[in-house]
Amino acid sequence: MAGRFDSNPFAEEEEVNPFSNHGSVAPAKNSRLSPLPPERAGFNYGIGETVDIPIDGSGDLKKRERELQAKEAELRKREEIVKRKEDAAARAGIVLEEKNWPPFFPLIHHDIANEIPIHLQRVMYVAFTTWLGIVACLFWNIIAVTTAWIKGEGVKIWFLAVIYFIAGAPGSYVLWYRPLYRVFRSESALKYGWFFLFYLFHIGFCIFAAVAPPIIFKGKSLTGILAAIDVLGDHALVGIFYFIGFGMFCLESVLSIWVIQQVYMYFRGSGKAAEMRREGARHVVRAAI
Repeated sequence: MAGRFDSNPFAEEEEVNPFSNHGSVAPAKNSRLSPLPPERAGFNYGIGETVDIPIDGSGDLKKRERELQAKEAELRKREEIVKRKEDAAARAGIVLEEKNWPPFFPLIHHDIANEIPIHLQRVMYVAFTTWLGIVACLFWNIIAVTTAWIKGEGVKIWFLAVIYFIAGAPGSYVLWYRPLYRVFRSESALKYGWFFLFYLFHIGFCIFAAVAPPIIFKGKSLTGILAAIDVLGDHALVGIFYFIGFGMFCLESVLSIWVIQQVYMYFRGSGKAAEMRREGARHVVRAAI
């Protein structure tokens, strides 16, 4: 029985690797990996550490510095030129106007809120509305007259309508709206006469257009009440267009009359009438001398 239990059941048996190749590779003795070099412990992940960046030589830095100084001197020179021009214009009483309206395609200078005194801004805004109104009236007049031309009223009235628009839109701005704007901005009494003269002509034209008497080509070149009644019997659509134009010219006439009343009341109440007479006398004396 002792022969059956000669081996120690608690003895460790030699482990054999079935995948090892005993014939070609010798077992390594005391094989160890080389230890990694020690690293500094830190939790900023390199943030804030200094990095060596190569820079250009001192020659390039001096060259750039000279270029910057030259540009700065040129800018200062341009600023001085612009300032001298502005000072000369201010001494001569000239206001430099920068085009800012309409915003999408500036054509004129217009800034009532910042340039017109507060007590005159309401009248100025309504006057601006009348200028836009006459432009709208003349544009609608072209549409209505074009409709009448298509219906057989003749091409002459269409050419007249186009002439009214081409002459009236810029002419109204140059002849009476811009003078009123400058009068309210600079308080120059002598320019009131220019405004009154052409604004009265503007009101007369609006009243004439609202009536459209049969004087020029039977009056159908303007969308007045008489022309609307005349074309309504033959072409209902043309008659409706003419009646819309008649209403627009009536509204324009009423607003324009209110504007000239307000301007005249301010002109008389603020003493501008006497000031205008004095300025006119001075100009006459200077011209005589």
